[in-house]
Amino acid sequence: MKLKELNAMHYLLLITLWAISIDTYADRLKDITSIAGIRSNQLVGYGLVVGLDGTGDQSVFTMQSLKSMLSKLGVTIPPGVNPKSKNVAAVSLHAELQPFAKPGQRIDVTVSSIGSAKSLRGGTLLLSPLKGADGNIYAIAQGNVIVGGFGISGNDGSSITVNIPSVGRVPNGAMVERVVNTSFGNGKSLVLNLNATDFTTANRVAESINKSLGEGTAYAMDGTSIKVTAPRDLSQRVAFVSVLENITVMPAEAAAKVIVNSRTGTIVIGKNVRVGAAAITHGNLIVTITSSPEVSQPNEFAGGETVVVPATEINVTEEKSRMFLFNPGTSLEEIVRAINQVGAAPGDLVAILEALKEAGALRANLVVI
Repeated sequence: MKLKELNAMHYLLLITLWAISIDTYADRLKDITSIAGIRSNQLVGYGLVVGLDGTGDQSVFTMQSLKSMLSKLGVTIPPGVNPKSKNVAAVSLHAELQPFAKPGQRIDVTVSSIGSAKSLRGGTLLLSPLKGADGNIYAIAQGNVIVGGFGISGNDGSSITVNIPSVGRVPNGAMVERVVNTSFGNGKSLVLNLNATDFTTANRVAESINKSLGEGTAYAMDGTSIKVTAPRDLSQRVAFVSVLENITVMPAEAAAKVIVNSRTGTIVIGKNVRVGAAAITHGNLIVTITSSPEVSQPNEFAGGETVVVPATEINVTEEKSRMFLFNPGTSLEEIVRAINQVGAAPGDLVAILEALKEAGALRANLVVI
């Protein structure tokens, strides 16, 4: 093989690797956007779970629901008589109706006890309607409840519980009965909404669509929405969206943020966080108080009494602290390295970041969750 051919193959390999690296960091539109008007809907309902092994509840509303159900099935209960069954539990139901769900399709249902039922294990959910926010019934739920947790108790009052036995699921337990209309086929355009608002990303999405489908096909309306011209015919529109959602785009880098979880001590520092010129020293003052009892024995001829008195000792020590200097434009790597060198704990790091923010040296938003 000639040298010229080797060089040509070498350049081709470099171009291929460069293209692969670009695609590696690019995201598909289906992963960073959603189509306006195409969303899921929440459903909620109320029902009874029966067949429990004595782990149900006997609350007033549970017994009322049981009597109402029995009366509809032709069972007459004398007035003033309440069926006291421990095998029944009142439950709250909720499910998510996916977009374009059609009658006859099935969805999962989550079942949660709303009374004093100890466990729903082994129970069966009876026919229960699931309603949307508009009050209409969109699905009917029924089926055997699967519970991941369990609880065991002894006669002496001891008990052990694993996970949450009062919550379960009915896989494919609800059948869709009503269609939710969408705006997918309306108008001559679609609107893509970014999952995270960013003007740079919105502009890049519009540019990528125009590059792939033709100039003037899309334009950014604001930092979230991109309007795209689409075919009116539904079959063509489905094919168009299939192509659209697989277009790749390089998202813009996120804004500089420092996220602090005050409950767990977790701290996340974004890539673009910078620190201005600042010098920091941080040390801990440790105060230790110990108390040990001592016996006071008076002179036997003085008529005193033997008593126990506390002896308190207080020690105050201050850890040695080290000062480190941040130059203007210090990067994330340098920040982490400097803080690790002084051995700062998460709590110390939070205090340092708050002080840097107050001093105006932290070039990032400090978010405490």
